[in-house]
Amino acid sequence: MRKRKIKIKIIKDPKKRGEWVESVFVARATEHGLPVSKPWGDSESYDYVVGRPGRFVGVQVKSTTHENGGGYVCVIRKQGKAYTRGSFDFVAAYVVPEDVWYIIPVRDIRGRECVSLCSNSKRNENEKYREAWRLLREAAELGAEAEGAGDSADIESGGGGSANESAASESAASQPVTRALPGTGVARMEAAANYFRRYLEGRGIRPQKERGDG
Repeated sequence: MRKRKIKIKIIKDPKKRGEWVESVFVARATEHGLPVSKPWGDSESYDYVVGRPGRFVGVQVKSTTHENGGGYVCVIRKQGKAYTRGSFDFVAAYVVPEDVWYIIPVRDIRGRECVSLCSNSKRNENEKYREAWRLLREAAELGAEAEGAGDSADIESGGGGSANESAASESAASQPVTRALPGTGVARMEAAANYFRRYLEGRGIRPQKERGDG
């Protein structure tokens, strides 16, 4: 069953929309406790890697706003051609008007240049990949501890002395924290903005308005 379409202002410029979609992917993956890194430059055949040393998986981020025949068509190609074998491990496809992610293993789309998403058709096999973030966790061999890192940190910090609190704080700082996902598209966009604000503040960078630059 398709979700009710939400009201999101679609960014018209394809490049800017692509950059925004990538920022949403980073924020959403982080919400799911997945460590995400971006390769230096743009010469690689994948946009991000998910995982830790010893086990990384490459992810190509795509998006669609094109509704057609009761669903959405997401194009997966580069310079007019299908990606070659070994280009990446997963496609993370974002249906912008529906605020829905599909995490699709490359083995199921190899050689294809487009996929149908959010379709009402019972024959559409891609629906099993809707919000399937667990597939990235399993492929990167992260285990369930990544998803529950926030909860375990809370348990460790309760009822102990200062030494226990310090140990719990260090444990929480070293692992991703999973929070309840916002229920609406607008709330998730705000969560993404807050994530990048905290990211900048953690590196000593303050927004212009806070610096008093006008």
